[in-house]
Amino acid sequence: LSCSVVKAVKNVHAVIDKEIAGGINPENVYICGFSQGAFFFTQKFLEEVQSFSGWVPFNSSTINQFTEDAKKTPILWSHGIDDKTLLFEAGQAALPFLQEAGLTCEFKAYPDLEHSISNKELQYLESWIKQRMQSPSSIPQML
Repeated sequence: LSCSVVKAVKNVHAVIDKEIAGGINPENVYICGFSQGAFFFTQKFLEEVQSFSGWVPFNSSTINQFTEDAKKTPILWSHGIDDKTLLFEAGQAALPFLQEAGLTCEFKAYPDLEHSISNKELQYLESWIKQRMQSPSSIPQML
């Protein structure tokens, strides 16, 4: 991993740690990212990681670095079929890698979607989050 990717991940972990220290249930922390920011290598148990038009910046040597807690984090991976910036095939290639690493990943393809986020993706994300909330009164902390 490049130093900049590792630094970005550490920065995200610091924000998550601060929120959890402030009383937020870690199971109600959701990470969403787009393009290069779409996948954060997490060693924490979080309720969800959402990738929009992303790719996995890792190789097979990093598979063993996923902790058991990280493997409990479900991932929703969305990608536009017509994406010319980050090809659909690159995003789709993440699924077998993540499964080999022991993570649970749902992959959603969106026809006629280029390198952007659609309302359909956001609507599905909203329903996915609501299904996973720990209690009906919980409100996700979006970071």
